[in-house]
Amino acid sequence: MATEIIKVPDLGGAEEVEVIEIPIAVGDTVALDDTLVVLESDKATMEIPASKAGKIIAILVTEGQRIDKEGVPLVEIEVSGEAEQTASVPEEKTSAVSAAPTKPTETPAHKKSAATPAASETDAVADAGAEDVPGDGDQDRITSRGADQKTAATKAPTQPQSVDAPPAANGKSLADGDIYAGPAVRQLARELGVELRNVSGTGPRGRLLKDDVHGFVKQRINAPQSGGAAVPGVPDIDFGQFGEVEQVAMTKIGKLTAANMHRSWLNVPHVTQFDDADITELEAFRQSLKPEGEARGAKMTPVPIILKACAVALASNPVLNRALHSDGEHYMQKHYIHIGLAVDTPRGLVVPVVRDVNKKTLWQLAAEVAELADKARDGKLTVNEMQGGCFTISSLGAIGGKGFTPIVNTPEVAILGVSKAHIKPLWNGREFEPRNMLPLSLSYDHRIVNGGDAGRFMTELVALLGDIRRLLL
Repeated sequence: MATEIIKVPDLGGAEEVEVIEIPIAVGDTVALDDTLVVLESDKATMEIPASKAGKIIAILVTEGQRIDKEGVPLVEIEVSGEAEQTASVPEEKTSAVSAAPTKPTETPAHKKSAATPAASETDAVADAGAEDVPGDGDQDRITSRGADQKTAATKAPTQPQSVDAPPAANGKSLADGDIYAGPAVRQLARELGVELRNVSGTGPRGRLLKDDVHGFVKQRINAPQSGGAAVPGVPDIDFGQFGEVEQVAMTKIGKLTAANMHRSWLNVPHVTQFDDADITELEAFRQSLKPEGEARGAKMTPVPIILKACAVALASNPVLNRALHSDGEHYMQKHYIHIGLAVDTPRGLVVPVVRDVNKKTLWQLAAEVAELADKARDGKLTVNEMQGGCFTISSLGAIGGKGFTPIVNTPEVAILGVSKAHIKPLWNGREFEPRNMLPLSLSYDHRIVNGGDAGRFMTELVALLGDIRRLLL
């Protein structure tokens, strides 16, 4: 019988995935599209299905193994029945791929790459489908944890080097060209303002990993500073002395969110501006769309309307659609409008990005928002669906609250917080009348956005939400 090797597919922009579940065993018989392996990236999980029916004859990876490139063999299947006739095509691909390396590789089942955590996201909660008023590398190998790490340990220290003593090769300072690091590590270093020549690598042959950069930054933060004050660490406390406790490991998304929020808070001078939008007419219009929504099989929540209004306000106020360059002397002006939506999921906070908001109708946005929210909660978002945002909306409207200060999702320079709408008395010139008021809070990076820029953006946004006919102007 013919055999077929199932391999890691296109990672969709992810630098690394981890094997988190193998629901099969050698000897099992699987049908077409049965799940063979479950992989997890920084923000999403993906199930690798069987492309043919047959019998499992080898599992080539292990749970916990990290993979940093596509094409890595996962499972070998003995193809059965009619599927055997088409098995030769994948086998030819397999032989072509396996012939590419210039030196022998180890059995994939015994490989596991070094962990390289990444960074992402924003801080508030969203429920994009809620009816209530919103708010809401380098890839060159899979390293083994055996001989490779032992070799690396003899060539590089396991702790980041002293901040005052850059590492040297043969007694000479390292130049950029001598630094053994991939593009992802170099980008992380630029974002954190770290000189890689000051960091020691713990990867194979002294390769610099993201862990090394994070460790270096942590050391700098905790090290005593002359002429200034370092950020003090929070001491561990034995909470067990007060009662029963349980130590629970954070999810990967939770750890990434915490690291990103901490980095953003330390690096971005935040300012938050507050205002209320009168959405009385907006809500009446939205409610009138229910019959049409049922006919379309879509639901018009406030989120698509807020997205559209933000897109118009961003186009009129391009200062909020910039990103500060790492050299601190330039900024990048974006000429596209992609907006992220913070979504609360059982696995943690994720921010899918709605692309080209300014070019889509409200019904198109409604359908896309619903689809992305469902994928986020099911852990089905791809990396590409969470990249490229210019601006973020973080909504607590389905939960409650009168306002909050969202943290800017760097490298973006602004984020809009949306709280729960309330009926309030508003003076119309003759008397007080009840109006549906939506609290908004705009946090921005004061290095790029001035108070006048933020004020003009908020004034226009409030006017757009107060009279959505302005979206046509």
